[in-house]
Amino acid sequence: MKFREMKDAAARRKVIEKESGTTLENIAKFSFDEGLAMKKNIENMIGATQVPLGAAGPLSVNGKEYPIFLATTEGALVASVNRGCSAINKAGGAKAIVLEDRMTRSPLFKFGSISDAVEFADWARSHVSEIAREAEKHSRFMKVKKIKAWVLGRNVYLRFECFTGDAMGMNMVTIGVHNACKWIAEKTGAEYLSVSANMCVDKKAAALNMIEGRGKTVIAEAVLPDGVVEKVLKTDSDALVDLAYRKNVLGSALAGSYGFNMHVANVIAAMYIALGQDAAQSVNGSIGFSLFERVKGGVHVSLTLPALEVGTVGGGTGLATQHEALSAMGLAGSGDPPGSNAKHLAEVIAAACMAGEISGMAAQASHQLARAHKELGR
Repeated sequence: MKFREMKDAAARRKVIEKESGTTLENIAKFSFDEGLAMKKNIENMIGATQVPLGAAGPLSVNGKEYPIFLATTEGALVASVNRGCSAINKAGGAKAIVLEDRMTRSPLFKFGSISDAVEFADWARSHVSEIAREAEKHSRFMKVKKIKAWVLGRNVYLRFECFTGDAMGMNMVTIGVHNACKWIAEKTGAEYLSVSANMCVDKKAAALNMIEGRGKTVIAEAVLPDGVVEKVLKTDSDALVDLAYRKNVLGSALAGSYGFNMHVANVIAAMYIALGQDAAQSVNGSIGFSLFERVKGGVHVSLTLPALEVGTVGGGTGLATQHEALSAMGLAGSGDPPGSNAKHLAEVIAAACMAGEISGMAAQASHQLARAHKELGR
């Protein structure tokens, strides 16, 4: 009998245990609802993999304090973020702003000639409202904000940018765009090849996401007084700014990086796992620009994340442990107005990433990094 034909996780575990000679007693322990998980989150379920969960902060973001939840197996990460939170709080807290909010999907159409392709692209650009109407029929939250078109040979790539409320929105947009593309094909006779053609760009580091953005484009800032840099971060402002320029800017440029930062992916991945986000989207989230600039009496720190893909409904947010963490932050479920909870979550994640950047850069500037990893289990 194949795994997919078995009724529950226990039956699948028994087969694996028998064939491998390994007892899966820890994999069998989990608290979330098996039926719900198998309906919405996973196929052929056998149990759960546990990841240690830590809390940093609380971190003051836009005048409100939030606990920062991080699921990780990397010793020193939570401690580092916690120190960064302390520095930001002593400096008066972080400010964060969502600059853009749109989930994207890019279908592909194929034509017999470049003339046909160009004509279709022009048609699509001039019929956005009709196309949007077809895409929005199957969701009360989805709204098409823009449709852009690129021609490559006989191929036309459309890029839909959509508002998706408090959902991260990938499934919502995929369904809506697919329905719109079927309508387009019937209307124009264009050959519709795929709902996704890698111009979204989904779960792949890309210059397009760095420039155009995807999901939430967020910017966070804090101004650290010299005294906070010295007492909390154990370094001085000039050393911190100098290293940040030579490492984050020059080093990243030399490497040809998408985004100039120290370890934004560390914090994003840990928070995504803790809060029920799509962990694979951390590849886009990690495209961040971490800037440390000397100002009178201290250091101005900012972090810009062009493509932070998060939501507070759907996906893994309904699993019990992840839902509890979101609830403890006051961000579980739909916000009022729709989209506000996901927006606030993006702001908090950006600020937490900035805390990680501040502490990590200070550790390197003062040569504490190796010692911290040695003492904290790495």
